[in-house]
Amino acid sequence: MTISLHGAWVWVWVILLSLAQPGWGQTPSAKSAIPEAFERPAQGPMAPGTTIKDCPECPDLVVVPGGSFWMGSSAGTGANAAGTAKAPWGQPNEMPQHRVEVPAFAMGKHEVTQEQWTALMGENPSFRKARNLPVENVNWHDAQAYVRKLSDKTQKNYRLPSEAEWEYAARAGTRTEWGFAHQIALGDYAWYHAVSEGKTHPVGLKLPNAYGLFDVHGNVWEWVEDCYHSHYGGAPTDGTAWKTGCGVPYGVIRGGSFDLVPQLVRSAVRYWIYPNQRAYYIGFRVARDL
Repeated sequence: MTISLHGAWVWVWVILLSLAQPGWGQTPSAKSAIPEAFERPAQGPMAPGTTIKDCPECPDLVVVPGGSFWMGSSAGTGANAAGTAKAPWGQPNEMPQHRVEVPAFAMGKHEVTQEQWTALMGENPSFRKARNLPVENVNWHDAQAYVRKLSDKTQKNYRLPSEAEWEYAARAGTRTEWGFAHQIALGDYAWYHAVSEGKTHPVGLKLPNAYGLFDVHGNVWEWVEDCYHSHYGGAPTDGTAWKTGCGVPYGVIRGGSFDLVPQLVRSAVRYWIYPNQRAYYIGFRVARDL
């Protein structure tokens, strides 16, 4: 059979046009075969200062940036009310001062309130009761029960902060005795004996530190995750809780309380206490992994 030249050109054009149509004679690209959900870029880490609230009754959290700091005290530190003269306020259990690297994490903007505690635990153990006062009269085991329930409710890893995380967050980039410039401003940031009228106060009424955390000095002592060691020799340098080699069965509380003098609400101050002990001056704030 003979095909004319004109007929041959017609078939050539038919073939070319068919190849030009979408899906004809083309191999689908790899990207077009990937579901849309997998094409979205991964979410970047939350910016420092970001506020998180995982449920209506959950504590507000603030993202604390990662970084390193000098933990503890060196001999002869401290300042008087004018912020000038030095005083030997550093204690042996705050030494040796050592460098610690702390990964980013989230920390409670406030001490856990009685309203937040009661919403999750169903009762209020506090001596002085009010909705927005910090919960107190809770021991270390009580605080652990609370963060476990928060974790179960939110499917996030809530916990108590380590000592290193607590001090790093309280200092908020400072190397002074408190998380701001001088003691002369302590009453602007903290409830301590000179301004507290001998009682706890609602959270968040004073100024926050540079990381957006309130009441890290005074109001109530705060439980941390670690067991107590009488000095920092051999302490972790990665920000984790120190829970090995505990010479005595004590827990640790940080930050001081409403009835203490300024030198006892310093960022470096730490105190031992039995983990099953409750008191009207002891509460806590939560931490959460990012």
